[in-house]
Amino acid sequence: MKLNNLFRFVIIILITALTAIAIKGCSLNQAGALKPFKVGLNSWAGYQIALYAKEAGLFRKHGLDVELVKFLNQQDNIRATMRGSQEASFVPLPEVMQVDTSDDKPVVVMVVDVSAGSDGIAASPDISSVKDLKGKKVSAKFSTVSHLILLEALQANQMKPEDVEVIDVINERAVNMLKKGEISAATLWEPLMQSTAKAVGGKVIYTTADVDSLVIDGLATRSNLITAKQDELVRFIETWFDAIAAVETKPQEVFASIAKQLGMTTEAFAEDYKGLKKGDLAMNRRMFEGGRLQDAYLKTRELLLSDPRHGRDIRNDIKINGELVKKASNNWQGHKT
Repeated sequence: MKLNNLFRFVIIILITALTAIAIKGCSLNQAGALKPFKVGLNSWAGYQIALYAKEAGLFRKHGLDVELVKFLNQQDNIRATMRGSQEASFVPLPEVMQVDTSDDKPVVVMVVDVSAGSDGIAASPDISSVKDLKGKKVSAKFSTVSHLILLEALQANQMKPEDVEVIDVINERAVNMLKKGEISAATLWEPLMQSTAKAVGGKVIYTTADVDSLVIDGLATRSNLITAKQDELVRFIETWFDAIAAVETKPQEVFASIAKQLGMTTEAFAEDYKGLKKGDLAMNRRMFEGGRLQDAYLKTRELLLSDPRHGRDIRNDIKINGELVKKASNNWQGHKT
Protein backbone atom coordinates (compact mmCIF):
# COMPACT_ATOMS: atom_id res chain seq x y z
CA MET A 1 0.00 0.00 0.00
CA LYS A 2 2.81 2.32 0.92
CA LEU A 3 4.55 1.47 -2.33
CA ASN A 4 1.42 2.35 -4.33
CA ASN A 5 1.17 5.70 -2.58
CA LEU A 6 4.83 6.38 -3.22
CA PHE A 7 4.42 5.44 -6.88
CA ARG A 8 1.43 7.75 -7.24
CA PHE A 9 3.34 10.56 -5.54
CA VAL A 10 6.28 10.16 -7.94
CA ILE A 11 3.93 10.14 -10.96
CA ILE A 12 2.21 13.32 -9.77
CA ILE A 13 5.57 15.06 -9.29
CA LEU A 14 6.70 14.01 -12.78
CA ILE A 15 3.47 15.17 -14.42
CA THR A 16 3.63 18.50 -12.59
CA ALA A 17 7.26 19.05 -13.61
CA LEU A 18 6.62 18.12 -17.26
CA THR A 19 3.57 20.39 -17.39
CA ALA A 20 5.58 23.29 -15.98
CA ILE A 21 8.32 22.71 -18.55
CA ALA A 22 5.77 22.56 -21.38
CA ILE A 23 4.08 25.77 -20.24
CA LYS A 24 7.42 27.50 -19.90
CA GLY A 25 8.42 26.28 -23.35
CA CYS A 26 5.22 27.60 -24.90
CA SER A 27 5.74 30.94 -23.20
CA LEU A 28 9.27 31.17 -24.52
CA ASN A 29 8.12 30.30 -28.04
CA GLN A 30 5.43 32.98 -27.93
CA ALA A 31 7.77 35.61 -26.50
CA GLY A 32 10.50 34.77 -29.00
CA ALA A 33 8.29 34.38 -32.06
CA LEU A 34 9.42 36.48 -35.00
CA LYS A 35 6.90 39.01 -36.24
CA PRO A 36 6.17 38.72 -39.99
CA PHE A 37 6.72 41.90 -41.99
CA LYS A 38 6.51 42.22 -45.77
CA VAL A 39 8.21 45.06 -47.67
CA GLY A 40 8.28 45.85 -51.39
CA LEU A 41 11.31 47.18 -53.27
CA ASN A 42 12.79 47.46 -56.74
CA SER A 43 16.40 47.22 -57.95
CA TRP A 44 17.54 50.68 -56.76
CA ALA A 45 20.93 50.45 -55.05
CA GLY A 46 19.80 52.33 -51.95
CA TYR A 47 17.14 49.74 -51.14
CA GLN A 48 19.48 46.78 -51.51
CA ILE A 49 21.00 47.44 -48.09
CA ALA A 50 17.93 45.52 -46.85
CA LEU A 51 19.34 42.41 -48.58
CA TYR A 52 22.40 42.61 -46.36
CA ALA A 53 20.25 43.16 -43.26
CA LYS A 54 18.31 40.00 -44.04
CA GLU A 55 21.33 37.86 -44.95
CA ALA A 56 23.26 39.00 -41.87
CA GLY A 57 20.35 38.18 -39.56
CA LEU A 58 19.80 41.78 -38.43
CA PHE A 59 16.03 41.64 -38.88
CA ARG A 60 15.86 38.43 -36.85
CA LYS A 61 17.95 40.09 -34.14
CA HIS A 62 15.22 42.71 -33.86
CA GLY A 63 12.45 40.09 -33.76
CA LEU A 64 11.27 40.39 -37.35
CA ASP A 65 10.67 37.80 -40.06
CA VAL A 66 11.04 40.10 -43.08
CA GLU A 67 9.99 39.12 -46.59
CA LEU A 68 11.34 41.37 -49.33
CA VAL A 69 9.04 41.48 -52.36
CA LYS A 70 10.59 42.55 -55.66
CA PHE A 71 8.76 44.85 -58.09
CA LEU A 72 9.69 46.22 -61.50
CA ASN A 73 7.18 49.06 -61.33
CA GLN A 74 7.19 51.39 -58.35
CA GLN A 75 3.49 52.21 -58.67
CA ASP A 76 2.73 48.49 -58.34
CA ASN A 77 4.92 48.48 -55.25
CA ILE A 78 3.22 51.34 -53.39
CA ARG A 79 -0.24 50.15 -54.53
CA ALA A 80 0.46 46.77 -52.90
CA THR A 81 1.13 48.55 -49.63
CA MET A 82 -1.94 50.77 -49.86
CA ARG A 83 -4.17 47.79 -50.72
CA GLY A 84 -2.91 45.69 -47.82
CA SER A 85 -0.79 43.08 -49.62
CA GLN A 86 2.32 44.16 -47.71
CA GLU A 87 3.18 46.37 -44.76
CA ALA A 88 5.51 48.89 -46.40
CA SER A 89 7.36 49.95 -49.54
CA PHE A 90 10.84 51.21 -50.24
CA VAL A 91 9.77 53.93 -52.65
CA PRO A 92 10.70 57.42 -53.91
CA LEU A 93 8.70 60.33 -52.50
CA PRO A 94 7.22 61.39 -55.90
CA GLU A 95 5.90 57.86 -56.49
CA VAL A 96 4.08 57.96 -53.15
CA MET A 97 2.51 61.25 -54.19
CA GLN A 98 1.03 59.69 -57.32
CA VAL A 99 -0.44 56.48 -55.93
CA ASP A 100 -4.16 55.90 -56.55
CA THR A 101 -6.61 57.53 -54.18
CA SER A 102 -7.83 55.18 -51.45
CA ASP A 103 -9.61 55.27 -48.11
CA ASP A 104 -6.29 55.13 -46.30
CA LYS A 105 -3.52 57.71 -46.55
CA PRO A 106 0.14 57.06 -47.43
CA VAL A 107 2.63 57.83 -44.68
CA VAL A 108 6.38 58.29 -45.10
CA VAL A 109 8.09 57.04 -41.94
CA MET A 110 11.80 56.89 -42.81
CA VAL A 111 14.30 58.26 -45.32
CA VAL A 112 16.43 55.60 -46.98
CA ASP A 113 18.72 57.77 -49.11
CA VAL A 114 18.95 61.02 -51.03
CA SER A 115 20.36 61.06 -54.54
CA ALA A 116 23.62 63.00 -54.73
CA GLY A 117 25.02 62.13 -58.12
CA SER A 118 23.40 58.79 -58.93
CA ASP A 119 20.80 60.44 -61.20
CA GLY A 120 21.19 62.97 -63.97
CA ILE A 121 21.17 63.80 -67.66
CA ALA A 122 23.49 62.29 -70.29
CA ALA A 123 23.72 64.36 -73.46
CA SER A 124 24.96 64.12 -77.03
CA PRO A 125 28.30 65.79 -78.00
CA ASP A 126 26.63 69.02 -79.21
CA ILE A 127 25.02 69.67 -75.81
CA SER A 128 27.29 71.13 -73.13
CA SER A 129 24.81 72.36 -70.53
CA VAL A 130 21.19 72.09 -69.42
CA LYS A 131 20.48 75.48 -70.99
CA ASP A 132 21.47 74.00 -74.38
CA LEU A 133 18.45 71.69 -74.13
CA LYS A 134 15.98 74.47 -74.92
CA GLY A 135 13.80 73.33 -77.80
CA LYS A 136 15.44 69.89 -77.83
CA LYS A 137 14.10 66.36 -77.29
CA VAL A 138 14.91 64.94 -73.87
CA SER A 139 13.81 61.56 -72.52
CA ALA A 140 12.07 61.22 -69.14
CA LYS A 141 9.43 58.68 -68.24
CA PHE A 142 6.38 60.61 -67.05
CA SER A 143 5.16 59.91 -63.51
CA THR A 144 8.52 58.48 -62.44
CA VAL A 145 11.63 59.79 -60.71
CA SER A 146 13.26 60.61 -64.07
CA HIS A 147 10.57 63.22 -64.75
CA LEU A 148 11.28 64.85 -61.38
CA ILE A 149 15.02 64.81 -62.09
CA LEU A 150 14.46 66.64 -65.37
CA LEU A 151 12.13 69.19 -63.78
CA GLU A 152 14.64 69.78 -60.98
CA ALA A 153 17.44 70.32 -63.51
CA LEU A 154 15.36 72.76 -65.54
CA GLN A 155 14.36 74.75 -62.47
CA ALA A 156 17.98 74.93 -61.28
CA ASN A 157 18.83 76.50 -64.64
CA GLN A 158 15.92 78.98 -64.67
CA MET A 159 14.08 77.07 -67.38
CA LYS A 160 10.42 76.06 -67.68
CA PRO A 161 9.13 72.51 -68.33
CA GLU A 162 7.80 73.53 -71.73
CA ASP A 163 11.28 74.66 -72.81
CA VAL A 164 12.02 71.03 -73.75
CA GLU A 165 10.13 68.33 -75.62
CA VAL A 166 9.82 65.42 -73.23
CA ILE A 167 10.04 61.98 -74.84
CA ASP A 168 8.13 59.60 -72.57
CA VAL A 169 10.25 56.42 -72.60
CA ILE A 170 11.93 54.13 -70.06
CA ASN A 171 15.71 54.20 -69.47
CA GLU A 172 16.69 51.35 -71.78
CA ARG A 173 14.70 52.80 -74.68
CA ALA A 174 16.15 56.26 -73.97
CA VAL A 175 19.71 54.93 -74.17
CA ASN A 176 19.07 53.44 -77.61
CA MET A 177 17.43 56.64 -78.83
CA LEU A 178 20.35 58.76 -77.66
CA LYS A 179 22.84 56.43 -79.36
CA LYS A 180 20.84 56.70 -82.61
CA GLY A 181 20.68 60.50 -82.39
CA GLU A 182 16.89 60.52 -82.05
CA ILE A 183 17.05 62.63 -78.88
CA SER A 184 19.56 65.18 -77.57
CA ALA A 185 19.68 63.97 -74.01
CA ALA A 186 18.43 61.21 -71.71
CA THR A 187 17.45 61.44 -68.07
CA LEU A 188 19.03 58.36 -66.48
CA TRP A 189 20.46 56.87 -63.32
CA GLU A 190 23.46 54.72 -62.65
CA PRO A 191 24.85 52.48 -63.93
CA LEU A 192 23.50 53.72 -67.28
CA MET A 193 24.13 57.46 -66.94
CA GLN A 194 27.93 57.71 -67.19
CA SER A 195 28.32 54.72 -69.51
CA THR A 196 25.77 56.14 -71.97
CA ALA A 197 27.38 59.56 -72.05
CA LYS A 198 30.72 57.90 -72.80
CA ALA A 199 29.21 55.64 -75.47
CA VAL A 200 27.81 58.59 -77.46
CA GLY A 201 30.93 60.73 -77.05
CA GLY A 202 29.01 63.25 -74.99
CA LYS A 203 28.95 64.00 -71.28
CA VAL A 204 26.75 64.14 -68.21
CA ILE A 205 25.49 67.73 -68.10
CA TYR A 206 23.64 67.51 -64.78
CA THR A 207 23.47 65.26 -61.74
CA THR A 208 21.59 65.43 -58.47
CA ALA A 209 24.90 66.35 -56.82
CA ASP A 210 24.42 69.82 -58.34
CA VAL A 211 21.52 70.62 -55.97
CA ASP A 212 20.07 69.64 -52.59
CA SER A 213 18.01 67.11 -54.46
CA LEU A 214 14.32 66.32 -54.11
CA VAL A 215 15.06 62.78 -55.28
CA ILE A 216 14.43 61.25 -51.86
CA ASP A 217 13.83 57.56 -51.26
CA GLY A 218 11.94 56.46 -48.20
CA LEU A 219 9.93 53.80 -46.43
CA ALA A 220 6.19 54.34 -46.83
CA THR A 221 3.23 52.61 -45.23
CA ARG A 222 -0.49 53.28 -44.82
CA SER A 223 -1.93 55.29 -41.96
CA ASN A 224 -3.85 52.47 -40.25
CA LEU A 225 -0.58 50.58 -39.67
CA ILE A 226 0.99 53.43 -37.70
CA THR A 227 -0.94 52.13 -34.72
CA ALA A 228 -1.72 48.55 -35.70
CA LYS A 229 1.89 47.60 -36.48
CA GLN A 230 3.85 50.36 -34.80
CA ASP A 231 6.11 47.90 -33.00
CA GLU A 232 7.09 46.16 -36.25
CA LEU A 233 7.71 49.48 -38.01
CA VAL A 234 9.92 50.74 -35.19
CA ARG A 235 11.88 47.46 -35.16
CA PHE A 236 12.34 47.69 -38.92
CA ILE A 237 13.74 51.23 -38.63
CA GLU A 238 16.08 50.14 -35.82
CA THR A 239 17.35 47.36 -38.07
CA TRP A 240 17.88 49.85 -40.87
CA PHE A 241 20.10 51.97 -38.60
CA ASP A 242 22.10 48.82 -37.79
CA ALA A 243 22.55 48.10 -41.51
CA ILE A 244 23.60 51.67 -42.35
CA ALA A 245 26.08 51.59 -39.45
CA ALA A 246 27.56 48.47 -41.07
CA VAL A 247 27.84 50.33 -44.40
CA GLU A 248 29.83 53.02 -42.61
CA THR A 249 32.11 50.67 -40.64
CA LYS A 250 32.56 47.68 -42.94
CA PRO A 251 31.37 48.67 -46.44
CA GLN A 252 33.27 45.93 -48.26
CA GLU A 253 31.55 43.22 -46.25
CA VAL A 254 28.14 44.78 -46.83
CA PHE A 255 28.67 45.40 -50.54
CA ALA A 256 30.12 41.92 -51.08
CA SER A 257 27.04 40.34 -49.47
CA ILE A 258 24.66 42.37 -51.61
CA ALA A 259 26.67 41.89 -54.81
CA LYS A 260 26.68 38.11 -54.33
CA GLN A 261 22.90 38.08 -53.91
CA LEU A 262 22.44 40.26 -57.00
CA GLY A 263 24.93 38.32 -59.13
CA MET A 264 27.27 41.27 -59.71
CA THR A 265 30.74 42.30 -58.58
CA THR A 266 31.37 44.07 -55.31
CA GLU A 267 33.05 46.91 -57.20
CA ALA A 268 30.03 47.37 -59.49
CA PHE A 269 27.61 47.64 -56.59
CA ALA A 270 29.92 50.03 -54.71
CA GLU A 271 30.00 52.22 -57.84
CA ASP A 272 26.18 52.25 -58.05
CA TYR A 273 25.84 53.13 -54.37
CA LYS A 274 28.46 55.86 -54.11
CA GLY A 275 26.20 58.60 -55.52
CA LEU A 276 23.82 58.39 -52.57
CA LYS A 277 23.63 60.13 -49.23
CA LYS A 278 22.92 57.37 -46.70
CA GLY A 279 19.70 57.39 -44.71
CA ASP A 280 21.41 57.15 -41.33
CA LEU A 281 20.19 58.52 -38.01
CA ALA A 282 21.60 62.01 -38.68
CA MET A 283 19.95 62.14 -42.10
CA ASN A 284 16.59 61.10 -40.69
CA ARG A 285 16.78 63.68 -37.93
CA ARG A 286 17.45 66.38 -40.49
CA MET A 287 14.60 65.18 -42.66
CA PHE A 288 11.98 64.83 -39.94
CA GLU A 289 12.97 67.00 -36.98
CA GLY A 290 14.54 69.67 -39.19
CA GLY A 291 11.52 69.82 -41.50
CA ARG A 292 13.45 69.10 -44.70
CA LEU A 293 11.17 66.23 -45.75
CA GLN A 294 7.99 68.28 -45.38
CA ASP A 295 9.61 71.08 -47.37
CA ALA A 296 10.76 68.62 -50.04
CA TYR A 297 7.26 67.19 -50.27
CA LEU A 298 5.77 70.63 -50.94
CA LYS A 299 8.46 71.53 -53.47
CA THR A 300 8.10 68.18 -55.26
CA ARG A 301 4.36 68.69 -55.49
CA GLU A 302 4.94 72.16 -56.94
CA LEU A 303 7.34 70.83 -59.56
CA LEU A 304 5.06 67.97 -60.63
CA LEU A 305 2.09 70.31 -60.91
CA SER A 306 4.17 72.65 -63.08
CA ASP A 307 4.21 70.05 -65.87
CA PRO A 308 0.75 68.51 -66.36
CA ARG A 309 1.96 66.47 -69.34
CA HIS A 310 2.29 63.49 -67.00
CA GLY A 311 -1.51 63.39 -66.70
CA ARG A 312 -1.49 62.15 -63.09
CA ASP A 313 -3.27 63.45 -60.03
CA ILE A 314 -0.78 64.59 -57.40
CA ARG A 315 -1.99 63.72 -53.91
CA ASN A 316 -2.03 66.42 -51.27
CA ASP A 317 -2.73 64.14 -48.30
CA ILE A 318 0.65 62.48 -47.81
CA LYS A 319 1.59 62.27 -44.15
CA ILE A 320 5.16 62.87 -42.99
CA ASN A 321 5.44 61.04 -39.67
CA GLY A 322 8.70 61.31 -37.74
CA GLU A 323 7.45 59.72 -34.52
CA LEU A 324 8.56 56.21 -35.47
CA VAL A 325 12.06 57.37 -36.38
CA LYS A 326 12.20 59.19 -33.05
CA LYS A 327 11.20 56.06 -31.11
CA ALA A 328 13.54 53.87 -33.14
CA SER A 329 16.46 56.26 -32.67
CA ASN A 330 15.93 56.36 -28.91
CA ASN A 331 15.86 52.55 -28.77
CA TRP A 332 18.80 52.20 -31.13
CA GLN A 333 21.00 54.68 -29.28
CA GLY A 334 20.08 52.95 -26.04
CA HIS A 335 21.35 49.64 -27.45
CA LYS A 336 24.62 51.27 -28.52
CA THR A 337 25.43 52.77 -25.13
